[in-house]
Amino acid sequence: MKAFPPILKKKTLTPLKKENPLLKKQLKELHSQYNETVKLYKDLYKSEKFLVYFQSYTNTYAPFSTLKTLYQEALNLPDAIGLSIGTRADSIDENTLNYLKELSKNYEIWMEYGVQSSNNKTLAKINRAEIFEDIAKTIKKTKEMGINVCAHIIFGLPGETQKDMLKSVEDVINLGVDSVKFHPLYVTQNTLLALEYKKGNFEPIDEELYIDTLIKAIKMLPQNVSIQRMTAGTENLLAPKWCKNKSVQMSHIHKALLKEGIKF
Repeated sequence: MKAFPPILKKKTLTPLKKENPLLKKQLKELHSQYNETVKLYKDLYKSEKFLVYFQSYTNTYAPFSTLKTLYQEALNLPDAIGLSIGTRADSIDENTLNYLKELSKNYEIWMEYGVQSSNNKTLAKINRAEIFEDIAKTIKKTKEMGINVCAHIIFGLPGETQKDMLKSVEDVINLGVDSVKFHPLYVTQNTLLALEYKKGNFEPIDEELYIDTLIKAIKMLPQNVSIQRMTAGTENLLAPKWCKNKSVQMSHIHKALLKEGIKF
C-alpha cells in the first residue's frame, strides 16, 4: 500500500482571529533577525541604538494581542529605542493607533504607509483596493496622535507621466508626513506585471527619467521632511536591468544630485 504525506493546512492570520499558533515562531524569528543585524551594524558602523523595523508585508494585519506581544518584545530587546512599522493605511484600526500613541510617549515610533500614488485611476489599475482619500485620512489621524509617518511613493507606475508622479509627491507633502521613501517600479518574476511586460503591455521607467523625477521630488520637499530611501532593487528582477545593482544606482543618483548642488 502506498503511503501519502499528510495534507497540512496553511496557517493564516487576520485581525479577527483570537489565537495565533505562529506567535512562538514569530518571537523566535524576531530575536534571531535582531541579534544578527545588530551585531553586523555594531561591527561595521559602531552603531549603538536601533529601531526595530517590521518591514515586509502588512505588519498590523494580525490579532491585536499578537501585535502588542511582538511590539513589546521588540522594545525589550537590548539597545532598541523604537519601532518602524510598515503597513497599509486600510489595515490599521483605532485600537492599534491608540496603543502606538501610548508607546510614542517613551519610544520613537514610526508608521510607514504604502501610498504609492495619489492618482486613484493608477491605484485601481494596480489593484490597490483603496483610494487616496482614505489613505490621507489614516495618515492625518496618525499624525494627530503624535506618531511619525513615512510615506512610500513609487515612480514608474503603469500609465503615469512625470507630472502624475510629482503630483503624488505634492499630495503626500500636503498631508504633513515626516519622511518619504522613493522607489522605482520594477518587474519581478512570477507576477501579473511580469505577464504584462512579456506581452509588451508595460514599459518600465528608464533610469534617466527616474533620476530626473527623483531630483525634482527632492527639491519639492520641505526642510523638515527627511528621505529614508531614494531607490530600490531586488534579486528576483526581470526588468529594468538598471535596478539590478543598487550600489551602481546610488552612485548615479549621487552624481546627479551633486550636479544640481544637492549634498547628502
